[in-house]
Amino acid sequence: MPCRLLRVPAELTPDGLLTWLSGRKDPGNDISSSVRTILAAVKKHGDKALRDYTRKFDAPKLPARFQVPARDIKAALKGVPKADLDILREAIERVRDFHARQAEQSWFTTSPDGTVLGQMVRPVDRVGLYVPGGQGGETPLISSLIMNAVPAQVAGVTDIAVISPPRKDSTLNPYILATAALLGLTEIHRAGSAWGIAALAYGTKSIRPCDVIAGPGNIYVATAKAILVGEVGIDMIAGPSEITILADDSADPDALAADMLSQAEHDPLAASLCVTPSVALAERLRTSLATQLEKLPRRDLAARALKDWGGVLVVDSLEAGIDLVNRIAPEHLELAVDEPFALLGKIRNAGAIFLGHHCPEPVGDYFAGPNHVLPTLGTARFSSALSVQSFCKKSSIIATSKDYLMSHGDKIARLARLEGLEAHARSVEIRLEKNIK
Repeated sequence: MPCRLLRVPAELTPDGLLTWLSGRKDPGNDISSSVRTILAAVKKHGDKALRDYTRKFDAPKLPARFQVPARDIKAALKGVPKADLDILREAIERVRDFHARQAEQSWFTTSPDGTVLGQMVRPVDRVGLYVPGGQGGETPLISSLIMNAVPAQVAGVTDIAVISPPRKDSTLNPYILATAALLGLTEIHRAGSAWGIAALAYGTKSIRPCDVIAGPGNIYVATAKAILVGEVGIDMIAGPSEITILADDSADPDALAADMLSQAEHDPLAASLCVTPSVALAERLRTSLATQLEKLPRRDLAARALKDWGGVLVVDSLEAGIDLVNRIAPEHLELAVDEPFALLGKIRNAGAIFLGHHCPEPVGDYFAGPNHVLPTLGTARFSSALSVQSFCKKSSIIATSKDYLMSHGDKIARLARLEGLEAHARSVEIRLEKNIK
């Protein structure tokens, strides 16, 4: 069978489950030294290093100019079938509508003594979006471009650069260009991997530096973003994809198997779990997994993921399943139960929650509207999906009056001296002593 069938907590305790899954955090292929070398080369040599890496690994005859000409972006709209463009437009509209509800406003409060306090919300100045080409540029992650660009635009960011690794002939997939055109994005560069991330962070003669970098990528991309945290903002340090399904006897095992495989085909480290109190459902699910796996184009990849990180976990009750789900804190959680809304309030930790038998995870990946950039590896315990706020910064506003200082200055000075900061105290007291207007 392609994955484990385990009873929790008999064959596997909850702690044992988490220990097992934590192995996905360190797959034993640390490349940080190589990535640091790449970052340093691009920081020092700029376009030359960027061009050398791109020609070596992606496009041997890459032209001198990284940026895709405007005419190529416009032409891509004619190279994509109208039916596909219509689907893309509708997906963009749905994602934009959802994220528009996240927009925050600046606010201010005033007090009788003239004090003004508030928070000013502003978009960052410039954002860089990374879009993987996928399998030599033939399976572009156009949904990721939508999911990253739309919240940045809703936040008010007007300066957005897109980078994507070119195909061998130096072109980008027309679907990437067409999607960018539909989004109104005009700055698109042919560069990938860690050197592309370095260009967005440090800037080169051809590519101006960015304040925030977002978008998924391979381990080189993820490692580069992790190293650059603190120099630029990033969306999140994303791990391999994962799904956990909480199911009861009302669920269809074939549908559950398809949902688990939808994650397993992503990556050898993808985790696909089903938690259920039904032994009968668990057995049927494992049979369906084996049957459906044989029909997948990415069969070998999905089989490896299921073998290493897949499991059907039998628990004593739905309540025990909920406790287990909250400990796992999965990226994607499906509630494939008869009354999903009755359980929703008990879910504390999950990146995105899909309710009912007619809401598989790909609905959220592509079309419903919520963002598909989600916390992985248990980080849903403390972090959230990519959002409009990911591309905003907030400044505190403070305006106090003379009356305010007269009333509270001695308290402020006392707190400062308790911390041994005499100059802090005197900066308040000098205004009181001199009676500054």
